[in-house]
Amino acid sequence: MDFTFTEEQQAAVEAARAVFSGVEPDGVPSPALTPGAVAEDIDRPLWAQLATGDLLGLTLAPEHGGAGLDPVALCLVLREAAKVLARVPLLETCAVAMSLQRDGDPGLAAELLPRVGRGELVLTVGANGRTGHDAAELAVTALRDSNSSGKNDRSSSDDSSDAGHDGDGSAWVLDGVQSGVPWAHSADWIAVPAHTADGRAVLALVRRTAEGVTLAEQVSTSGELMAEVRLDGVRIEDRALIGTPGAWEWLRALLTTGTCALALGLGETVLSMTSEYTGKREQFGFPIATFQSVAVQAADRYIDLRAMEVTLWQAAWRISTGTAGALPVAGDIAVAKIWAADGVRRIVQTAQHLHGGFGADTDYPLHRFHAWAKQIELSLGPAAAHEEALGDLLAAHPLG
Repeated sequence: MDFTFTEEQQAAVEAARAVFSGVEPDGVPSPALTPGAVAEDIDRPLWAQLATGDLLGLTLAPEHGGAGLDPVALCLVLREAAKVLARVPLLETCAVAMSLQRDGDPGLAAELLPRVGRGELVLTVGANGRTGHDAAELAVTALRDSNSSGKNDRSSSDDSSDAGHDGDGSAWVLDGVQSGVPWAHSADWIAVPAHTADGRAVLALVRRTAEGVTLAEQVSTSGELMAEVRLDGVRIEDRALIGTPGAWEWLRALLTTGTCALALGLGETVLSMTSEYTGKREQFGFPIATFQSVAVQAADRYIDLRAMEVTLWQAAWRISTGTAGALPVAGDIAVAKIWAADGVRRIVQTAQHLHGGFGADTDYPLHRFHAWAKQIELSLGPAAAHEEALGDLLAAHPLG
């Protein structure tokens, strides 16, 4: 593979840095001092800036008002977002939009995607299922509406917020629960993986305000407001259900890879904070960074970062290009998530240790990065889950 980024990808990084340069990780109350969520909504001013900077349409096709870039570009921007703990559903919105563009109904895509690029719509996705331990699509059923002809209604609506409304064109009924859905209270549409009567995995696009959708508050480790999304007889149009084989698996793969990018960006900031602190903190008249034990621990964490980086770009490159390999792309994604989950955990733990008491001081931002790191570590499966998945892939595709 070629690790050189294109001019367009590098330009996206520069645009992202300009937008995120004014973001302060301490912009909301500390999760350590807040009994509930740190805020009720996403960072709307930042979301507007991302739209103005054309970063929300980064991976959308030009016909939808986007730049037409690939998942590698998205991961580069996500890396910058994580460096400042940006409180926006950038990964979820872009990933769902890409899935709709790739596998969804062209008419619905034409209605929604330009509005996504302009920052008018927020998208999210339920990827945890009922408990977070079982396949997400098994938590929701998608059955044909017995009162519907099942015909696909391709008619366009003047107001795209009415797309999928109960009534004309309703063809599917959804029942089930998705827990830990990020940013659900702020989202306009929620992508819900489900299974049909014949066991097929599908992806349903549901309006948050649709009849039968209820949200119960949940709070993430990082203090952000999440939701248990319950669907009770929710009816959607035929065109709002993506039934292309592999569509949900592709979206989950993109979400997992994006999470690895978030882990990398966060880890880089934390290691930089640790380097700065240990270079100034003195014991016995010398900066503690000059002590061998400190230097060795920092060097180990630098190695973690480089391994996280190379495995991330390998996975993102394969998703972007579809290049064949010794294992399916799921193998590269599993390796990247193993390194991301274990690596970001080790980085923040070492940072806490080398910072001493400052690491737990709520007036110092490191504790926020620790909380976000734990959330990222477990999102889309911890290292152990991906080690098991990798073992299954190796058993099914022997190497050598």
